[in-house]
Amino acid sequence: MATAIPLCTSVRLPAVAAVVLLLVSATTVQSSQGDKEPVYRDCVKQCVRTNCTGARLRGFQSTQPRYMALTGWTCRDDCRYECMWTTVGLYQAEGYRVPQFHGKWPFARFLCFEEPASALASLLNGLACLLMLLRYRSMVPRQSPMYHTINAFSLVSLNAWFWSTVFHTRDTYLTEKMDYFCATAVILYSIYLCCVRTLGLRRPGVSSMVGALLILAFTSHVSYLTFVSFDYGYNMAANCTIGMVNLLWWLCWCWQNRRTLPYWWKCGLVVLLLHGLALLELLDFPPLLWILDAHAVWHLSTIPVHFLFYSFLIDDSLYLLNTEKMGVKVE
Repeated sequence: MATAIPLCTSVRLPAVAAVVLLLVSATTVQSSQGDKEPVYRDCVKQCVRTNCTGARLRGFQSTQPRYMALTGWTCRDDCRYECMWTTVGLYQAEGYRVPQFHGKWPFARFLCFEEPASALASLLNGLACLLMLLRYRSMVPRQSPMYHTINAFSLVSLNAWFWSTVFHTRDTYLTEKMDYFCATAVILYSIYLCCVRTLGLRRPGVSSMVGALLILAFTSHVSYLTFVSFDYGYNMAANCTIGMVNLLWWLCWCWQNRRTLPYWWKCGLVVLLLHGLALLELLDFPPLLWILDAHAVWHLSTIPVHFLFYSFLIDDSLYLLNTEKMGVKVE
């Protein structure tokens, strides 16, 4: 499941091959091996018929923990959860590989958290982003040319991590769409951030035009996925494409400024780290201890990158402020 990280979420090495691998690995969540099984389907039907009607349903609702009800867990959802583990047990008893259900590996639910490790990792990413945003605001004067653009980017990122946490807590039609859309928004805004830094400080009209095009692209992307078809393959391809644009643009800027800006390596390393860490998504394996899967490992691995990323932003913003005061041309 896609979620948002700063600068880039695409993969590489080589680019075309990585995109193909990601598209192959992107499975539709409508149906998987586990929920196709007759034993699973019959179990769910029997459970719903027995427990989710009449007096038994009222009994379920009266005994259900408040936090479960508030996060939208229903009697049918509980049936699916219990029958999932029944099916997993049968698969393991027969020596078969653990199947996926509705496009996901089986996860052990913790309280109301559907994917505990990914939800925690998303929360920690959000907290790291918030902590470094506060540090940025405390160290960089508002007069710095990139101050407001970086603040806006941080808010877009925080929003994405919020929805990522919500989605991994409770997978619903709404939370899934918000997770996907907000992840795309982060990548597009990162392109805008790069455009402002590389071109917009000298030619504001260029960044304004690029910003308008990015808004149009985002609107078209969301409209297609919402009103035409929620195509997981297309969504993955679109994010990989814009992520590649983002990656190459930042790396070109780093290369051009490697001799003049002593902190350029921070930006380059952040981009390459996020680029490489995204490859963890290809390590598709059943969750360890039914909690930790490749997606959670990916999210956990990006937490330290926020600190290096904002260290670069602070250095660069202070540099821009000083050069502006001295009347030096910004590159």
